[in-house]
Amino acid sequence: MNSLTEVSPMKRRASPGALRQFVARLIREQPVGAAAGIVFVLFLFCGVFAHLLAPYGFNEISPIERLKPPSLRHLFGTDNLGRDVLSRCLYGARLSVIIGLSAAALATVISVTIGTITAYIGGRFDMIAQRFVDAYMSFPELVILIAVVSVLGPGMIQIIGILSLVLGIAGSRIIRSAVLSARENLYVHAAQSIGASTGRILWRHILPNIMPPIIVLFTTRVGAVILAESGLSFLGLGVPPPAPTWGGMLSGSARTYMFQGPWLALAPGLCLTVVVYATNVFGDALRDLLDPRMRNSR
Repeated sequence: MNSLTEVSPMKRRASPGALRQFVARLIREQPVGAAAGIVFVLFLFCGVFAHLLAPYGFNEISPIERLKPPSLRHLFGTDNLGRDVLSRCLYGARLSVIIGLSAAALATVISVTIGTITAYIGGRFDMIAQRFVDAYMSFPELVILIAVVSVLGPGMIQIIGILSLVLGIAGSRIIRSAVLSARENLYVHAAQSIGASTGRILWRHILPNIMPPIIVLFTTRVGAVILAESGLSFLGLGVPPPAPTWGGMLSGSARTYMFQGPWLALAPGLCLTVVVYATNVFGDALRDLLDPRMRNSR
């Protein structure tokens, strides 16, 4: 029984060579997904280094240059107060990075916790817990977000907490199905037969073998969080001004001065569209590469 670790694939450690092979497979088999991954990395880079990339401050006002069209001085033009739209889009990417990664990470943790525990324990506990999940999923997510934010008030911390809880409960179904499949493997039964604790089995045998769906769930949740946060900001329930967000830029001066300066809506709208689309395509490409059933179907 001491060869248990040889039966379970949990001890396989990703080497630099394996990472290079995975990237090569991604480029060879999923070229569109690889391009989307590059866009996603650029989005993270722009968000982290927004203070270095932005040519102006996000709230730097110049009334003389109000509603200027795109030019070499202002690549995305200026808004009704003379603020540089490119700089505000870059700082908006920073807020999207913070909210998107934080809420997606917390939502993934919640999904893994609920899905793993309920699937492994099973029985009546699993049935009762899943009925609560069914009842929750019957309500539209946007309605829940609007109701809770209206009570708690707008703010970054509130949005991260609410989005992580809303998406985490719904995503537990995906993790539950993966755990139900992984717990039937022989190495899990072997660990149970030698008296391994539940925590050790979950941590050392179940969790490493459900990492592919966890990774895919995280990447898709990033795009969903960014889109949900932009929707709340558009409705005036997101991060309060003067902090720039893509949804807030679409809701504020863009609606009022859209016909005088169409770039006010095009710039944040295109940023939001490209990032969310690239994130979802990248997540789909990871799913196709990490799921052996998809690989066999090809």
